[in-house]
Amino acid sequence: MTDPLPPGAPAPPVSFHRRTAAVAGRLPDLREALNRWLAALHLDVERREDIVLAGYEAMANAAEHAYPDGAAGPVEVRAEALPGRLTVTVTDYGTWRPPAPTNGLRGRGLLLIDTLADQSAQVHRDDGTTVTMTWLTGEAALD
Repeated sequence: MTDPLPPGAPAPPVSFHRRTAAVAGRLPDLREALNRWLAALHLDVERREDIVLAGYEAMANAAEHAYPDGAAGPVEVRAEALPGRLTVTVTDYGTWRPPAPTNGLRGRGLLLIDTLADQSAQVHRDDGTTVTMTWLTGEAALD
C-alpha cells in the first residue's frame, strides 16, 4: 500500500490540518491540499483517490447543509497517518439536518463516504457535525 521512502528522504508529516470557510469556491483548494499531503505519504493512487473523494464529500456536505441560508461558517479538516491506518476528520460548526428525501440524483454523500472508507462515523452535536473516516493501510502509513 505504501512505497518505501528513498534512503535519506525526509519523512512526510504525519498530520494535516486546514480550516477555511465552508463555501463551495474554497473547497477545491482544500481538497488539493489534502491530496498533496496524501501524495507525500506514498499511498497507492487508488487508495489516495478514495480518501480525497470521501473527504471532499464530507467537506461539500458541510458547505451545503451545515449553515442556514448560505451563511459562511468554518469547515475544518484534520488527517493523521499512523502505522496501519489513516484517519480524516471533517468538522463543521453549523446545524445538523437529517438527509432529505432524494430524487435519486442527490443525497448519496454519506453512503459514498461509508463505501469508500474502511470505517466511518458521524457525530452530531449542538454546535456542529464531525465526520470521521478511517482507512486501514495494512502496514505503516509512513515507512
